[in-house]
Amino acid sequence: MHPTLRLLSKLALKGKLKKPLLLTKAKSVHPVTPARTRFAPSPTGFLHLGSLRTALYNYLLAKSTNGQFLLRLEDTDQTRLVPGAEEDIYKSLEWCGLHPDESPVVGGPYQPYRQSDRMDIYKNYADKLIEAGHAYKCYCSKDRLLSLRESAMQLKPPTTVTYDRKCLHETPQVVEEYTVRFRSPDVYELFLDLLHGNLNLQPQYNQTDRRYDDFVILKLDGLPTYHFANVVDDHLMKITHVVRGEEWLTSTPKHVALYRAFGWEPPQFIHIPLLTSLEDKKLSKRQGDIGVLSMQKLGILPEALTNFCALFGWSPPRPQKFKTSSEILTLSQLVEKFSLDHLTKGNAKVNDNKLYFFNKHHLTARIADPDTLAVLIDEYYPHFVEIAGDLYSKEFLTKAVSAVGPSLTTIYDFENIHSYLFKDVNYLDYEKPLDSIFSDVLVALQNAATEQDLFPVDRVLAEVPKTSKKEVFQATRYALSGGVPGLTIPVLIDLIGADKYFERLSAAIAFLQK
Repeated sequence: MHPTLRLLSKLALKGKLKKPLLLTKAKSVHPVTPARTRFAPSPTGFLHLGSLRTALYNYLLAKSTNGQFLLRLEDTDQTRLVPGAEEDIYKSLEWCGLHPDESPVVGGPYQPYRQSDRMDIYKNYADKLIEAGHAYKCYCSKDRLLSLRESAMQLKPPTTVTYDRKCLHETPQVVEEYTVRFRSPDVYELFLDLLHGNLNLQPQYNQTDRRYDDFVILKLDGLPTYHFANVVDDHLMKITHVVRGEEWLTSTPKHVALYRAFGWEPPQFIHIPLLTSLEDKKLSKRQGDIGVLSMQKLGILPEALTNFCALFGWSPPRPQKFKTSSEILTLSQLVEKFSLDHLTKGNAKVNDNKLYFFNKHHLTARIADPDTLAVLIDEYYPHFVEIAGDLYSKEFLTKAVSAVGPSLTTIYDFENIHSYLFKDVNYLDYEKPLDSIFSDVLVALQNAATEQDLFPVDRVLAEVPKTSKKEVFQATRYALSGGVPGLTIPVLIDLIGADKYFERLSAAIAFLQK
């Protein structure tokens, strides 16, 4: 939970607030009319789990209400742009099936959707605020601003804002360098968060040395700050709902104040919980927040990843009272079930084991469907040829993957666990059986097997009277796969073929008799 929310909740519980700042949210907050949502990443790095979850919730909210999902790039901080990051955003969303209705690529009625292409728009709206007295030019030097920050830190009680409004009443100067500051209200108004209720978030002031929360909206280089561009774009693009992380909660009063200064109605806000590790620490790259496309290389399916991310702060509705609902959901099922009413509070802990749990289920479902299996094989086959050579066809791979499907967590488990299907068995890699009768069983099997009856269990039992049917199966499995479970013996023989079958019987006998 965001520290501000945690503090407000504690104060309310201790009775130190005359009026609760954190009120109960409405019974139902899911919109009944089409929602327009947006995902607005900065291309300053590759797309990670936290950003994907934000994009997913915005997508689900839009699609569950027959609305529109927009992609807007917030690239005004040119110094932090990472080469390839923009393309990574497009590819990641495409791979996960989150197709925007409007974006820098597909266009739309409110283009451009890249902030660096909207500079004239921001300048125009900043001028409007200046003309209306809601903003002013600031000519303060960096040294003066630094001095103000340092002096603010020394105040007791401390203040969370630093500027003294020196330039508010300054005569406009003809200089090249200046910023534009928003003239903040003396008191920010309460705002409604559809997850957290009504919130009253005020800066902390020192009344003996009054400072002001007059934040910059245009920087020295003329580029807009996040706060300003965000509000202008959301209004002009007719965004109805803003779904974003809790870290933006304390900025929301600023955004609401900007809306009011323009005479605009703010959108609905939903601030979703932070992603944390199992130790409740903020997720970082070292703690599992790897790039979305990196997961593709690990064999994670997009439907498993969206299923995984959807449950970071949301739970599917129960079909009946006292009955649990299935957590295994495709993207279309998520759209059908998604509702803001089922968002949850509190940090969402990321457990990689759950991701692989979902992947196993979705992979099994893909393999069971001929159409999705064909797509899976088409994607995997080039890699398979690299490790197995071109001796094996797509037909063989399809048949083999279908046979071992229930044992796979990712498609790469096929080569890691079931390599015996396309490579000779190296018995040194497997635990040598302690049962000395295995050698006798395999010799008897080799002698009794024919092309018409490759696995004559009864004849082996008659030939080796001290053995059991279980030992016949164990010995045969050892010879053919090194003892790896997952397939019945007849299916295993069918997949490797009669020639390989007899070769492996001979090889296993030779190894056991050393």
